[in-house]
Formats: sequence, C-alpha cells, structure tokens
Amino acid sequence: MSRLLNQLVKITPGLLGCLFLVAQSAIASPKTDFETANPETINPDEALGVLRNRPQMDNPMNRTSGQKFNTSASQVTSVSELRDVQPTEWAYEALRSLVERYGCIVGYPDRTFRGNRALSRWEFAAGLNACLNTIERLLQENVAVLREDIEKLKRLAQEFEAELAALGSRVSNLESRVSYLEDHQFSTTTQLKATSIFTWSNAWGERALDYREQDTYNQAIQNRRNTTAKRRLDDNSTLGYRVRLNFNTSFSGKDMLTARLQALTIVNYANPTGTSMARLGHDANNDSNVVIDNLWYRFPIGQFTGYVGGTGLDVDDIFDTGNPYGTSSDTGALSRFMRYDPLTMRGTEGIGAGFAYKFNDMFTVRGLYLTPGGEGNDPSQGRGLFNGSFTAGGQIGFKPTDGLTFNAQFLHKYFRPNGVNVTHGTGSGIASDPFLGAATITDNYGLNGNWRINETFNLTGWVGYALARGQGLDSRGRSRRGLGADIWSWMVGLNVIDLFKEGAVFSVGGGSITNARRVDALTGDLTVPDQDTPYIIEGQYRYPLNKNIDITPGLYVILEPDGNNQNNSIWVGVVRTTFKF
Repeated sequence: MSRLLNQLVKITPGLLGCLFLVAQSAIASPKTDFETANPETINPDEALGVLRNRPQMDNPMNRTSGQKFNTSASQVTSVSELRDVQPTEWAYEALRSLVERYGCIVGYPDRTFRGNRALSRWEFAAGLNACLNTIERLLQENVAVLREDIEKLKRLAQEFEAELAALGSRVSNLESRVSYLEDHQFSTTTQLKATSIFTWSNAWGERALDYREQDTYNQAIQNRRNTTAKRRLDDNSTLGYRVRLNFNTSFSGKDMLTARLQALTIVNYANPTGTSMARLGHDANNDSNVVIDNLWYRFPIGQFTGYVGGTGLDVDDIFDTGNPYGTSSDTGALSRFMRYDPLTMRGTEGIGAGFAYKFNDMFTVRGLYLTPGGEGNDPSQGRGLFNGSFTAGGQIGFKPTDGLTFNAQFLHKYFRPNGVNVTHGTGSGIASDPFLGAATITDNYGLNGNWRINETFNLTGWVGYALARGQGLDSRGRSRRGLGADIWSWMVGLNVIDLFKEGAVFSVGGGSITNARRVDALTGDLTVPDQDTPYIIEGQYRYPLNKNIDITPGLYVILEPDGNNQNNSIWVGVVRTTFKF
C-alpha cells in the first residue's frame, strides 16, 4: 500500500498537466524499423551519462511493485489520435516525434491534447521528467535512441533545471509526510467516519385523535366538541442531537464491515401530536446512552454482493430506495415518511442476510431475509430467526440510462401478536395495527423510480401497497383470522441541484401517508378504516456551509392527520445542522 501511495504522490503533478501526462509501463516500444535502420542513434552508455546529469526525480516505474499508474488515460500511439491538435499547429511535430517514436506522452482520457490552454512551467517540467524517465528506461534496455532527441532533451533539462529540482524536493517532502501518516494512522484496515446532528424543531396545530373501533370513534367526536382547547399543541421548541461514530473496516479493499456507535436525544413527535405521521426522519431518544446500533458485513464475489447482519441491517441497506437526495437521515428528507416507502423499504429489520446480483449495467436483482434485533437472537418460544417476526423478499432494478432508474419490489412480512407495526412508525393507527394486536401477515408490493432530468433537476417517486391478513386472537381474545385490510402510500418529489451554491439541494414534494382504505370487521365490532386520506407536503433547502457542515431548514404539514376527518392540520418546522468528519 505504501508503495502505491508513493507512486500516486509522484505522478500528481503530471496528472495536473494539460500538455503532458505520465507515461505508463505498458507503452508501445519504438518501431522495429526505427530500432535497426536509423544511423543517427547514440551509444546507450553515452546517452545514459547525459540523462543522469540532470536533477534527479525518482522514476515511479523503477519501483519493484510493478504497479501501473494513470490507467484511466487512453494510450495514444499516433499524434493524429489527438483530436484537437492540427498539423498546422506548432505542437504537432513535437508530439509526433515523442509519441510515435517513444510513446512517452499520453493524451487525456477523451483523446484530447487541449493545446489551446496555457501551460505552466511546472506542468511542462512534470511531462518532461516523464519523457526523460521513459527514454532512460529504453536506453537501459539497449533500445536505440536518436542523438538529436537526446540533445533536445538535454537542452530542455538544462532549461528546466530549477523546476525539476524543485519537483524532486516536493516529492521527497510528500514521501516524508505519507510515511508519517502511515505510522500514525488510526488503523491499516479501518476508517473512522462520524456525523453529528443538532436539530431544532417545533410542532403546532391540534393533537390528532386516535381511534380503533366505532364506539371509541363516536366518543372521540363528542370529546372533540368539549375539549378542543385542551387538544391544542403546546408551542414549545425543542433542541436535540444525534452522534454516530462509524467504523468501516475493509480486509480486501472491496468488502466492508460496518460497526456504528450511536447516542441521541431527538424528539419523537408521535406522542406530542397524537400521530406518528408527524415524526422526524432522524428521531429517537436513548437518553444519551452509547449503543452499538449497526453491525453488519458486506462482501463481493464477482457480480454478487452478499450482506450478513448481526444488528441494524435494514431493507434500505440492500434495496435501492429510488430517492438519492432524500434517503439519508443525515442530509435527506426531514420527515420520516418522505425518506422512502415504509411498506416496501422498511420491515422487521436488524438481524439477517441479503444479496445483490448485477447481471449487467441495466439489470440488478436483490433479495433479503431479516428479523428484528430483539428477536433474532432470542431462542424463546415464538421468537428466533425463523419462529418470530420476519421480513423476506426481493427487488428487480432496471436502469435503462445513466439518469433513469426503476425498481420493483415485493416483501412478505410476519408480525407476532402484540408486535404489529405494519406502517413502521409512519401511518395511521388503524393502518399500523388493523387487527388490534392479532398476529398479522402482509404482502407488500412497491414501485419506485428516479429520473435525473439534467444537471439541475431530479424527479423521484414511489407507490406502495400492502395486503394485510389477521392470523389469530386480538388483544380482547377475539379471532381475527381470515380478515383483511388494504393499505396504501405514495410520494412524488422534485430536487433542484446546486441552487445558489454547489452542493446545495432544494427539495419539495408530497404524497399520501400510509393509510388503510379497507379493514374487515367482526359482526358487531364495527372496526372502521381511515375516514379520510392523509397527505403530507414538505419543503426544505440543504445548504452546505463547507465540505463538513450542512444546514437544512424546512417545513412540512400533515393534512387530515391519522386519516381522521375530525383532525386539523399539524405543522412541523425544522432546522437540522449536520457535521461530517
């Protein structure tokens, strides 16, 4: 690794050059007829003596590691391949002699020379040194070189003696700094990344009524007439924080072991507002206790990528959410619902395994099986990996162009009795637990898509549907087996990229929050579906103060919260500041 770093450091000036780039070890050798038939060649020993009298910079290709560099650049074997250099230009003949005779100069990856740009003496010296090193190597291999070319190079070396010497000194300094960093690095295999979030937020409006059955619903209506003033939300602002330390370890350079420590105190608005629809996208409160909330391993085998999780392995770690600017809880959507579809991108998550197989640039297939963190490692009756709650399913990804992506996914979920949360903390009370605590299975279907329209605009959206079925006795001892419920959600959003500043993102969107459109009831039970369709509208602007600090002010409103047409709108204002280091 240290050798590779040294080589990359040495070629940095050459990569910046607009005229010359560093030569590769796999360059073409001089042509055979040139080697054998040209009478104006110079004795190799004499030529080496001339070249070695210049200020020395170590030739990266003399390293024993044999690593190549600048592998992304296309090798140019003829000056005619450089598209923006014409035969009438002064650089043409010089390029022809160097490229076609010795192959010691390459163009940029797009096969351009960019000769209309001013070349600094530093850039020229870097390219000159590359040519000197290449010809020196050819001479060591007893390859004939023209005397006139050696004389030209000698004069150039004298002209740029100061720059060559300075470049050598700078490389030596960089080597020393790299060696120091290697000796004092955190780990040879582990990278520490951290994020800290401070969130100011406030909610206002009226507390939503939560009902499950017809009798409590009617009572709630009567209570609303008498207690409207008591339902008004307290206009109290809160300030919470979240700190995450991510230890990302790679053993092969392509795999990744993720371990994360977390502590946080960010308000959950489900209780203050009476509905989980108002929740923030990064909420939770563990009273500042430091816990390991993520521990899973990702490894590639050819086109196959495997995932194994001990805790914190989530559906969105494996599946493509189709919302690149909204998914992250650090910098994405401010509300919980707007991050991704809760029906097909959330589940009974934590412990399990998954995979992704990329057939080609267009098609990818993903699959997973996950159990809750508190159940997958519990051998008690009705728990464990295969006897408790679980989520299993797959996704097909289709990417017809670089800017357009579609995904179709299916998840089958089982929720054990008194552990049912169909909407995963985003929807109405009846949609989250349609059978009043009875064991529930759901078949979840979803589609999402993302369209990068151009460099400025990005369009994203999803739709999700779940068919829920009761599987046993509810909390009152009544059988819910055979009863069903239809649950829906959808969202559409627009992102405006680099608005007013590079890296800034303005986002606006909305949709129908997870709600139950049909709920089967027992005779005389009269359990009702949601009486109205709840909606959310959100707007936010993520502004990067610098590469380490983002500030995101925003606002979202819940219309008809909890699907109850007796509830008034709930507003939530947020200012999230994210520190990344």
